[in-house]
Amino acid sequence: MNESRAAAATGPAMTTAVMAGGTRPDRAAVPGWSRSWIPSWGLITTKHLELRKRRVLMVVTALLIVGLPVLVLGIRLVFHLADAKTYGPAGSPSAFQFLCQPMSEFGFIMAATLGATAGTTDLSDGMFRHLVITGRSRVALYLARIPAGLAIVLPLVAVAFTLLCLVTSYAGTPQPASVSANGVPVPAQLSEAQLKSWLLRHPRQYEQAFVNVVPQLVPASGRIPVSRPARPPAIGRNIATVYGEYTSDEAGQLNPPVNEMAKIGLWLELDIGVGFLVGLGVGSLIGQRTVSTVLMIVLQIVVTPILAAHVIPYFINGQRVVLGVALDQLRPAGLAGDGGAGGPGHVLFGGRGALGIPPMPTWAMITVIVGWIVGWSVIGAWRMAARDA
Repeated sequence: MNESRAAAATGPAMTTAVMAGGTRPDRAAVPGWSRSWIPSWGLITTKHLELRKRRVLMVVTALLIVGLPVLVLGIRLVFHLADAKTYGPAGSPSAFQFLCQPMSEFGFIMAATLGATAGTTDLSDGMFRHLVITGRSRVALYLARIPAGLAIVLPLVAVAFTLLCLVTSYAGTPQPASVSANGVPVPAQLSEAQLKSWLLRHPRQYEQAFVNVVPQLVPASGRIPVSRPARPPAIGRNIATVYGEYTSDEAGQLNPPVNEMAKIGLWLELDIGVGFLVGLGVGSLIGQRTVSTVLMIVLQIVVTPILAAHVIPYFINGQRVVLGVALDQLRPAGLAGDGGAGGPGHVLFGGRGALGIPPMPTWAMITVIVGWIVGWSVIGAWRMAARDA
């Protein structure tokens, strides 16, 4: 009789444990196993399934991340096939840069929305109390959401970016051998030392391509450019600025090489992955998906562009601690040209950021990015552990 009563009492708890963690009842009953802060594979797959069952959210996420490049490239391909003389190929350097920017923006927003959903789904569905009474570690419940959500957004980004790279490489314009700088052809794919050597051998091209021409009024012929050949010391002093202009022209006119495409893809994955982690932490802290999503959209669309574009007196260090500013400084060179977000930035990760403010040191930039990841993960896990069931 006592055994049957014990079985009846533990039956619902065992069933709830199975539903929450996807594990067998005998495992859940092992003392100490369910209290581990490390999430089990069954718990991760369960959280992954919970997110995938939100059909509307999944459809919108897929449309904004994958559907956007498919739509734009498809329209360009149809127009080119219909009238090749009027419309250029589907893939081009300008189209590549144009699409990477909204992929980053929309991807970050959708990843943050998915993270906020993952951080609040148990509360909104009324399941948080049932998960707590199983005795499973609340930290494990939080950590299980990280791989579950990243397994959704990161493959979508990889698919979209791979498609963009394939169209750019195989359905684009032939790669030119030179870059046009102010109408002057300069050999492409030069390093800073190679560009300096080429300019020393061609001082006239340096004046025409990279130095402002001084106008002078002449009564007979109007305004004519007057310039003198640059001296080698002048070229050496200005080579850093000149190389920045050269790489900007190169990024806007040439298809990114394979290694640069790989860097851009990794940067997109990092940008969107961090968006999910921050959205998850904010959602767990606030407990409301709508408010968390609105805050993340305001941060990405309003706050970050303002702080990244102009220096605010006596607040430059405050601007630099914003996540979007640090990620923008890490932006590879292939996205920092004319089709990117703007002006020169710090040379890092093989490229230049698109910041309008002085860049921060490399160690500070890494600290800001890691701080946002770790900080919001700790805050989200703490709030889940401290929340009343």
